[in-house]
Amino acid sequence: MHKETSGNGSRPAPVLTVKDVSYWYGTKQALDDVSFEVYPGKVTALLGPNGAGKTTLFSLITRLFDAPEGRIEICGKSASEWGARALGPLGVVFQQPTLDLDLTVKQNLRYFASLRGLSRKEADGRMLRALEALDMQERINERVRALNGGHRRRVEIARSLLHSPKLLLLDEPTVGLDVPTRSAIVSHVHNLARTGDIGVLWATHLFDEVEPNDDLLVLDRGRIVARGTAKDVVADTGAKDLGGAFKLLIGGEAEKDIAA
Repeated sequence: MHKETSGNGSRPAPVLTVKDVSYWYGTKQALDDVSFEVYPGKVTALLGPNGAGKTTLFSLITRLFDAPEGRIEICGKSASEWGARALGPLGVVFQQPTLDLDLTVKQNLRYFASLRGLSRKEADGRMLRALEALDMQERINERVRALNGGHRRRVEIARSLLHSPKLLLLDEPTVGLDVPTRSAIVSHVHNLARTGDIGVLWATHLFDEVEPNDDLLVLDRGRIVARGTAKDVVADTGAKDLGGAFKLLIGGEAEKDIAA
């Protein structure tokens, strides 16, 4: 079942454009002619079962892999056009934690800021604002090892925003967190997109992380099988909710491949 829904009205220029991208691991095709756009001020949810190609797609966008077919543009330019500044407009929170556990929150963020070329004064100001927005300012001098999983994730989100990116990639950032912590992070990221005019691509397998007005991409076996606002995708399938729509879109395999 292939369903596409496009919204009405004009939109600003996309911060991410993926056009006709395919990728193979040997003879196994992981992505098959994938095309979509992410816009500033919006969360685009990428929903798919295990093995759908979400991680491969993120690896291509962040240039861990090179795309042999198709084109990926960030803020209108390909990686070759950006050159050494290719990842400058991009903030990333990977599924696997990447903080140094033996450093404090401040030391982790200062180190990242230095890699991005920020002065100490500018970095500290941005750090305080980002941590305050995530209710983490009081933990700035704590070692990351002493933080729980939810607090570590908040630090990673703060870190990803220090250089004022135009595009934020979140690869299942709430895995393993409790429901209240997940809800707080989901709410913060949506508010961040709206108020900061940041485009967000959020890969998830949890239906409750997708809001009705989010742009939605459903990826199954390397192909986009539905796109549009989440509420429109649900309406077009005739399902009662996103979980039901997802099950229909991927051929009834949702219950064994994805968590509600």
